[in-house]
Amino acid sequence: MTTRVRSSAAATHGAAVPTPTGTAAPSLGDAEGTNATPGARRIAAAFARAAADGRAALIPYVVAGYPDPASSLAVAFAAIDAGADLLEVGLPYSDPMADGATLQRATTAAIRAGATLAGSLALIRSISSARPNTPLVPMCYANQIIGGGDGRAVASRLVEAGAAGVIVADLTPDEGRDFESVARELGLAVVYLIAPTSTPQRRIEVARRSGGFLYCVSLVGVTGARTSLPPSVSGLVAAAKAASPVPVAVGFGVSKSAHVKKLVDAGADGVIVASALIDSLGLDGHDIPALSGLVAELRAATKRA
Repeated sequence: MTTRVRSSAAATHGAAVPTPTGTAAPSLGDAEGTNATPGARRIAAAFARAAADGRAALIPYVVAGYPDPASSLAVAFAAIDAGADLLEVGLPYSDPMADGATLQRATTAAIRAGATLAGSLALIRSISSARPNTPLVPMCYANQIIGGGDGRAVASRLVEAGAAGVIVADLTPDEGRDFESVARELGLAVVYLIAPTSTPQRRIEVARRSGGFLYCVSLVGVTGARTSLPPSVSGLVAAAKAASPVPVAVGFGVSKSAHVKKLVDAGADGVIVASALIDSLGLDGHDIPALSGLVAELRAATKRA
């Protein structure tokens, strides 16, 4: 999983040629997206259950194979049992362009411990079998899932393992049409990202193409726990919500309950927490009680006033 076939930064999700609000951006065409797939419906049901409970959905992130295969399964179960509504599963990759220091460290450790695509699929299958009501959304990069083809081989294996959707961090809708077609056929939701740099027109078009939910990146930069979120994040969430026909989940930089509450108060439908949870496991990755406690704390903060 180390061959580089293409390179595209996650920040390119914000690039677009301005068009009148409400009209289609020519670069994105008229593709159907993947929001009518069975995977997208499973994701939507999880968001709906959280909303019915008066909450935003909590989406923790775990790294497949970190700190080792057996422990990563225990970490995933702990995150779900402590309150996850959906679970994002990072597939270890040697060139994680959107990942900050914490996730790079965990990914490197997982690869050194023998993480492979087959192992990641086995983990997803085990989680799905034991916790079938929690939608699983793997996060990967285009080289891992698409490479030089159309992505069918890996996407088929993700669906067979039980994944409801997939986040391809460096895949833009401009380049994703062929993969969306494959994903629609397989029943898999393709989740796209928007950034603070996305224009209003771009937000509309990316949201229209995103399946299950829209991933709203809270800041310009890579992942990593921050002490505070950007002052502009509330406006960004409101703008994303106004543009999106699917739930909006916010990630990058979220590390504590106060951040979750801020995003919930801004109207976010979901909150994604990654680096802070990996950090909570300690340097050896085995402090599962600490992760469980943090997930429970974050879950409590998802309640709407």
